[in-house]
Amino acid sequence: MSVTENIRDIRERIRRASARGRFPEKEPRLIAVSKTKPLPMLQEAYQAGIRDFGENRVQELVEKWEAMPKDIRWHMIGHLQRNKVKYVVDKAYLIHSVDSLRLAQEISREAVKRQLLVNILVEVNAAQEASKFGSSCRETLELVEQIARLPGIRVKGLMTVAPYVEDPEENRPYFVILQQLAVDIRNKNVDNVDMEYLSMGMTGDFEVAVEEGADYVRVGTGIFGERKYPPAADCVPSSDK
Repeated sequence: MSVTENIRDIRERIRRASARGRFPEKEPRLIAVSKTKPLPMLQEAYQAGIRDFGENRVQELVEKWEAMPKDIRWHMIGHLQRNKVKYVVDKAYLIHSVDSLRLAQEISREAVKRQLLVNILVEVNAAQEASKFGSSCRETLELVEQIARLPGIRVKGLMTVAPYVEDPEENRPYFVILQQLAVDIRNKNVDNVDMEYLSMGMTGDFEVAVEEGADYVRVGTGIFGERKYPPAADCVPSSDK
């Protein structure tokens, strides 16, 4: 199917999952994860009505921000190094992957310098995978409270990257955990914290995430197809890792 047809299909599946889920009043937003994809594919998605695009790498986000229409909301969803913050704070609508106080402090410094208010999500490693970034569930409230005190930054919710599994039902517990964690934090009434957004669910499990209250789902392969990465013939590690 074409990008346009894929988007239509994904949106219909989101609608159905929302209707049968625990939070039918929510209207989950679809983020088209466009990492490594060429501009013509992004332009087709834009023509199909997509206004939220997600990027994992700062350089790609900046390049595509410059090339694409300015009504697009760009989401920084990949691991963000502190030395790359200055390139993205004025371009990202929402930074999903704030996983430490030090990163938040750097975002705050750049935001104050540029007189910005930067919206962020705190990344939670709900499945406690050693290979994933994010705070543990029991550390998240303290981290949120620390970040909330920083100027130029606003905590808008939580994000998690669930494990890659064949059966999406295996990830339901992690989405339930994130939803409950958001409720617990909301009940603390922390100043400068909204808990407005839960970013969870990707191509393989977004329907389960929607059923459990996702506000944003991040779908790449389901829209654009499998990614083809260039061979690393020179074995030079990426500076964005």
